[in-house]
Amino acid sequence: MPRLDPSVVGRSSRLRARGAETIGRALHIIRTRHGSFTVGGGIFLAIVSALILSPWLSPYDPNAQELLQRLSSPSTQHWLGTDQFGRDVLSRLLIGGRFSVTVAAATIALSVIFGTILGVLCARAGGMVDEVTMRIVDLLIAFPDVLVALFLIALIGPGHVALIAALTVVGWTPFARMARSLALEINAKDYIMAAEVLGCSRSFIIFRHVIPNAYRPIAAITFLRFGHKLITVGALSFLGLGVQPPNSDWGAMLADALRFVERAPLLAFSPGFAIFITALAVTLIGQGLEAEVKPRKDQRESILGTESPSEGEETMKA
Repeated sequence: MPRLDPSVVGRSSRLRARGAETIGRALHIIRTRHGSFTVGGGIFLAIVSALILSPWLSPYDPNAQELLQRLSSPSTQHWLGTDQFGRDVLSRLLIGGRFSVTVAAATIALSVIFGTILGVLCARAGGMVDEVTMRIVDLLIAFPDVLVALFLIALIGPGHVALIAALTVVGWTPFARMARSLALEINAKDYIMAAEVLGCSRSFIIFRHVIPNAYRPIAAITFLRFGHKLITVGALSFLGLGVQPPNSDWGAMLADALRFVERAPLLAFSPGFAIFITALAVTLIGQGLEAEVKPRKDQRESILGTESPSEGEETMKA
């Protein structure tokens, strides 16, 4: 009987232990999270997995036309039917979802990075820099996102790059405002003052102390704004400012289906429901994160209240 190499046995046992530890941590996170976070995270994970695997899950070429099968009802061959050119709706829904979700994700990522860093820098700098930046934020917030995006896309031209740029220009403002308010609160903490006394640089304080202590509320608003950006992407694509034919996305599919809504209502329902369920999933994630942040703050205040009674209570006890 051949002898097993002890190093191989030890490596396999360490891998099994590491895998069991990872699974245990994941189960602990699922059990301890808020219910809406778990539900929304499960739905969003399923949607993202389907979109990533869409080249293999799509039963047909999304641009292949079969005019003899145009506007056909759902069947075993075409689960969601076909559109006005005989193209498979399910395939176009899966491939088109990659564009809509990718544009919304790229927009929200750029907005979070730029807005958070700018808001924290304004809180640290103060003075005229802070005042001018916040007035610019107020000015951009005063205009609707779609209106500013329409103006910028009219200058740049349609396409996914122009769409991301236009939505990022108007999307960073809420993150800058929240990051600034959180940074002002964190800057008054004792460990920030200690770091300043020790001579730590401004960049070290920002990226080592301020941003890590502000990421939870920012993560909550990120998911809440993700659903809004997804709907905005769908609205702009509905107006013809997104992906150009023959490619598809959810907003463009919804626009094409309006002419045939009486004959083939599922043609309009499918992309509309995809936008709705994805926006609902990320909103549930954001609400779950927000619900976790608020109780901890209330609990901390209640603990401080019990440990430090008011002067009236001390007088009565005396």
